[in-house]
Amino acid sequence: MSFNHHGGGRRKHYRDDHERRDIYDTPEQRLRKSIINLGEVDPTQELERVAKQIRQQVPISVPAITEGFRIGVTEQPFKIPYYAALLRLLHDPSPEPTDEEPAPGGPSLGKQVLEDYWKGFQAFLDKLAWRELRLCVHFFAHLTVAGVISSQSMFELLKSFTAVLEEFGASHGRAMKAALCAAEGLMMAGPVIKQTPGVDASEIVTMIKTYSESVNSTKTLVQPVVKLFSDETVIEHADEILDSAIAALGILEASDFAQTTDTFPQPYVDFPPLESEPFELPSVLVPPEVIELDGLTTEDGEDAQVKKEEWPAYYIRLFDNDVTPDPTTPVGYAIRSGLLDLVDIFEVNRKECARLLLEFPKWTLPGTFKPREGAPYAEPVPGKNWDLETTVLETILGSVFLLPETTHKPIYYYTLITELCKLMPKSAGPAVGKSIRKIYALLADGLDVEVAQRFADWFSIHMSNFNFGWVWKEWIPDMSLASKHPKRVFMQHAVELEIRLAYYDRILRVLPEAMQTADAGVMPEEAPGPDFEYDDPARPYHDSAQSVLNMLRGRAKADDVVAHVQSLKNTLAEGAEGDVNVDAVVCSIAVQSLLHIGSRSFSHFLNAIERYLPLLRSLAGGAGTGAGGGAAAHHDARMDILGAVYAFWKRSRHMVAIVFDKLMQYQIVDPTDVIAWTFAHGGGRGARGTFDAFQWALLKGALDKANGRVMIARRKVAALRKEADDNAARAKASETMEVDAEAKPDVIPAAETPALNTALKAFATLTREQKAALARALDGFVDYLVLEGTAAAKTREVITEKAWHARASWDEGEWEAWETWCWFRHFVRAYSPYLRNYVNTLGAVSLDRIGTMSDPAVDLFKKTWSIATGQM
Repeated sequence: MSFNHHGGGRRKHYRDDHERRDIYDTPEQRLRKSIINLGEVDPTQELERVAKQIRQQVPISVPAITEGFRIGVTEQPFKIPYYAALLRLLHDPSPEPTDEEPAPGGPSLGKQVLEDYWKGFQAFLDKLAWRELRLCVHFFAHLTVAGVISSQSMFELLKSFTAVLEEFGASHGRAMKAALCAAEGLMMAGPVIKQTPGVDASEIVTMIKTYSESVNSTKTLVQPVVKLFSDETVIEHADEILDSAIAALGILEASDFAQTTDTFPQPYVDFPPLESEPFELPSVLVPPEVIELDGLTTEDGEDAQVKKEEWPAYYIRLFDNDVTPDPTTPVGYAIRSGLLDLVDIFEVNRKECARLLLEFPKWTLPGTFKPREGAPYAEPVPGKNWDLETTVLETILGSVFLLPETTHKPIYYYTLITELCKLMPKSAGPAVGKSIRKIYALLADGLDVEVAQRFADWFSIHMSNFNFGWVWKEWIPDMSLASKHPKRVFMQHAVELEIRLAYYDRILRVLPEAMQTADAGVMPEEAPGPDFEYDDPARPYHDSAQSVLNMLRGRAKADDVVAHVQSLKNTLAEGAEGDVNVDAVVCSIAVQSLLHIGSRSFSHFLNAIERYLPLLRSLAGGAGTGAGGGAAAHHDARMDILGAVYAFWKRSRHMVAIVFDKLMQYQIVDPTDVIAWTFAHGGGRGARGTFDAFQWALLKGALDKANGRVMIARRKVAALRKEADDNAARAKASETMEVDAEAKPDVIPAAETPALNTALKAFATLTREQKAALARALDGFVDYLVLEGTAAAKTREVITEKAWHARASWDEGEWEAWETWCWFRHFVRAYSPYLRNYVNTLGAVSLDRIGTMSDPAVDLFKKTWSIATGQM
């Protein structure tokens, strides 16, 4: 059969022509896109074209134009000077008037847009959207220099932000954000404000400086480089963002803001003076912080609401001022601020963020950065000519190492650096290598332990993305350092993480021979994996463990396994010789057998745990320990469970944290149990007096679990109260209606709602658990750092300036003591919002154990506690 294209066959159409639907943008949408996309090729040349396009829109839609400006300013801050220039052009009469143009003598199109834009700014102010507010202030500052906004009203706007600094009880986060709005606005609008009669720009600088000095005590707790003996707020390898702004303002003020033109692009500076009167910004009042007044307190009358306290923001410095700009200078501050805004705004799209970061020189003044390879030669600008990729990387790493926590999840910053290396491997790759070497060198100079942890995380992830290619032989000389030296600890932790990201033999191949031996302490002696203590027939209790294991493999009923374990305990007790803790042995056999059948995968583990929850609960309850064991028996039983978990997974310590988390989730153990075990046995060498990163991971997991439960319970109580209040309101409204009494709704008063009563009881229980967990953690650090003992002797030595300068001769004991101090500092700053809620109770219980003795370690401990809890 032939196929005739002219009618002998049928053509197959996936869609008829009349079914096609083309999507077109409306004129308003196209105009908005044109404004947002300003400068994609050349911003200076595009200004006139976009201004003409705006004027030619029929009819002119001021809201659409304003929306374009609003999106552009708040989402593309690097374009703000050009948006100010564009709005300045819209204030001029159109060279080609249309019927849609404003009537002569009426407000110009630019003024209409600015008036509408101000409404959006007021909305940001009402919501306290601080980033958007600060970027809008940038926009207004450029418009002030362009003559569109009056300098007097701009000065009053900046003063309204500095008024926040004088508020009683204002949080540091609120004050810092308000201060940055005022400081950065003054940097940009300073030349005009300085010339305004009756205006003293130094008022703003003085108020910001006064506030910054008032929070000096808190700065010492969040510096990325630790000196336990020092209270200095200015350190060599980092700078605080508010202090940087003050320093930059001081330089500008000393030169009557002459350096502003050399700091910020001003494409509008050559425009003719505006003929109309400048726009007067209305007066504003920064609204107070929103405080939830739900009246929810703990049993002791303490506030249960957690108010997150932001800390001073220290950004690490890695390179000299001729490589990356000094952020304490006006241009250096402007560059870092612009890069930080890009990194923050484009967190939703790391690929786009990387592209824009590498295009950043396009939006800076000529000569700011070195020209790219192959670009036309340009004469270097004195004092500038910085390296772009190194500057970008230093800025990103500064965000990675913010204390006590990063603004976004650390993995975002790690993957952003990876994208930069993919886009510009020849220049970004060497910048990464130089940064790694600089940070590695800081490990010996007091790099904070939490920063060192993040450094190891980033290093391992970055190496895994680039074939684990690192020059490990550079670090071979450091193998002679003490085993607990931060450099040795970093190598061990980085390798442990790399093995998790790959596999044991893969990492072994990339390390030099000097790092492969057991004595080097870099590679673990065996590949990670489970270690079933009773697998070897020659080991004691092998047969007993096999009997339990066979029942679990056969999926025996939980009750049968519980009965068998009890029978096994009686049998072992009858045949035990010497001082044998039969309860601990039986617990170890049962828990390790359960973990053994669940060790194949995470799903196997969860299935095993859920199937044999009755067995775990029986073990956790101290079953078989005899009547009268009481709370002590329960505590010992839970310690035995946690110890058995560690014994099984000691070669894969991250699994210990995972299993502990699940045991807390299923309420086999409490967070307080995990914390107690962490301080007593966290190092796997019995009781010890020092604290390390592994113990911190366990402690953090327990505290987060306790705090998370309280937050969930609090939200549930709030929701039930709202529901009860709504029901009561409806009941009250129905009483006023003229209806038959029998038809009234059956509404239970709020105080008698069973669900609410249950939720309140649960909340009270969980807050007790939270307080107990925090108290146990604080007690652990008291025991380690200030109470008399073998370890405490070292903790008193390492906090002196003389000892720190002699750290090259420190042995394991000194470095472990120093690390313990650093983890205590991180504990109190990371959990300060929760510690502040219970400051009186915790202080009375834990700090009273120290007494009033005069001792340097006690003084440092109390001082650190007081700073974190807002008492200093």
